[in-house]
Amino acid sequence: MGSYKLIALDMDGTLLNEDKRISAENQAAIREATAQGKIVIMSTGRGAISAMPYIQELGLTTPLVVVNGSEVWASPDSLLRRTLVPMETIRELHKLALENDCWWWAYSVEGVFNRESEGLDIKSQEWLKFGYYSDNAEKLQRIREVVAGWGTLEITNSHPSNLELNPLGISKAKGVEDVCQLLGISMSEVIAMGDSENDIAMIREAGLGVAMGNAQDEVKRIADITTVTNEEHGVAQVIRTYLLT
Repeated sequence: MGSYKLIALDMDGTLLNEDKRISAENQAAIREATAQGKIVIMSTGRGAISAMPYIQELGLTTPLVVVNGSEVWASPDSLLRRTLVPMETIRELHKLALENDCWWWAYSVEGVFNRESEGLDIKSQEWLKFGYYSDNAEKLQRIREVVAGWGTLEITNSHPSNLELNPLGISKAKGVEDVCQLLGISMSEVIAMGDSENDIAMIREAGLGVAMGNAQDEVKRIADITTVTNEEHGVAQVIRTYLLT
């Protein structure tokens, strides 16, 4: 077993239960880890605004990786890096959503917009990520193939029924690497936990890559280990088994 210094946690489907809450068991394990000097960070597809209430609930002042790595924060109040999706790319992604009649959402620096947003002015925002949701797998596959053909975006998901698009080269793994560089540690000293396609890169590159029991099959396939589900406090189990001394 390695000597791990940092644990990078996906939020939805990993740290959070199905009620979008942090269980008492997970909270206690995180507090115990930080008390021992271990570093606990969030690495999530959520934007900073959405992630911050949970950061505050845990009392964390550590770096965080949000929007699948499009933003990396040195601390909850200090932005380290931001990588934008070109406005013209957002126009094309939005057009593709309309052509395929599917739900879409997009993160900008200012917040989240979706199909119900009134009078969306694409040029008025700085964009970080675009997403599609559909229960029609063929429709999602069609969109994935079109976007893949452009060769300019990272294509992942945070649920089997969605697609998430970030700038090429941007991922949770890149975000965690930036945090490691900031803190002077290596990826071999990192535990990374997640459940979806957008977690695969960081799980693969971490010293210990952990798939949740409720993870998509591809995540379990590439992970070093699979723990119990988010409803069974998998984060607490991994912290107590692999991070605490």
